[in-house]
Amino acid sequence: MRRNTAKIIGLAAALVAAAGLAVAQDKAQPPGKNGDSSRIIHMQTAFNPALPGSGEGVRVFTRTVKHMSGGALAIKIVEPGRLTPTSEMVDALQNGDLEAGFTWTGYAAAKAPVFGVFATVPFGPGPEDMISWMLEGDGSRIHRQAYEKLGIAGIPCGIQGPKGGGWFRSDVNTVADFKGQRLRYGKMAAEVIARMGAVPVPLPPGEFFYKLQQGNVDGGEMSTPAMDAALGFDKLGLPYYMPGWQQPSALLDFLMRKDKWMALPPALRVQIETACQANIAWMLGRSPNVQAIAMEKLKASGVVIREWSADVLAAFRKNTEIVLKEQAERDPDFGAALANQRAFVQQSASWRIMSRLPHLQQP
Repeated sequence: MRRNTAKIIGLAAALVAAAGLAVAQDKAQPPGKNGDSSRIIHMQTAFNPALPGSGEGVRVFTRTVKHMSGGALAIKIVEPGRLTPTSEMVDALQNGDLEAGFTWTGYAAAKAPVFGVFATVPFGPGPEDMISWMLEGDGSRIHRQAYEKLGIAGIPCGIQGPKGGGWFRSDVNTVADFKGQRLRYGKMAAEVIARMGAVPVPLPPGEFFYKLQQGNVDGGEMSTPAMDAALGFDKLGLPYYMPGWQQPSALLDFLMRKDKWMALPPALRVQIETACQANIAWMLGRSPNVQAIAMEKLKASGVVIREWSADVLAAFRKNTEIVLKEQAERDPDFGAALANQRAFVQQSASWRIMSRLPHLQQP
């Protein structure tokens, strides 16, 4: 199973390398026969292309598509919120107001809770196991069918690694410290902390920094360390808690309305799908290094990195199981997808333990 996955990822990684060469060639040679792409798709992104991680992934994906198609297809990036609010991109695609989107799978969870299994399961699989489930297990089938029910073609097109655990204005070293805290977390994690006595505060990403700075919220999550550093969270002078229990990994998607997707020539559809696989490989390879560098920069700027206490992590996990069980009972599709994912990850658990060397202190 791992050998097949490695072959697919290896092929995709080679395509990314080729895309890098194409970027250099683009400067000297216009695309297409007459200097113009024969087909342009306008794609709104949920991520600022200037930011690391998901934002960079948007740019790499579009460059890879352009290179693979020989200029026959170009994807024009539309900045976040330009045509429709990010959280409403699926609606806009269904209505025909948006041609294509590049987004976090979790935004579709408002339409169908099953998308949460791909987007943000607290204590869920990390990036490698998530992609293994997508490529070798039933993940891609469940993902595709869920989008088809909405009339959308959804192509897995990127993977985000673990988030930071959160920024806090006061210590949260015991379970009792969460009582009354006004915290920003995603939907499932918000239900978890609410069970611990915290008060979830739903905030758009763009408002969190200022609300936290002004003391209107007491803490919460933003994104990965690289993203948090790029957004200047180190300037707040607050401790940064790790690890990001609430989102160990998150899938990113390329979306088009199903009829518009099927109207594309088959060759272009295959090129987009292959470019998405290449993007996943690129993000898998880049993320660990980028996050490690970001953590060092945060420390150098004076940020105190704190680890959750064993009691707090145990409370997170205990309440996560309650929240997931309740969600599975409310929504059978969510429950079936979660059970499928967990069974797939569990079957390779013994191999993971046996194959990885213990963490020994360096000489």
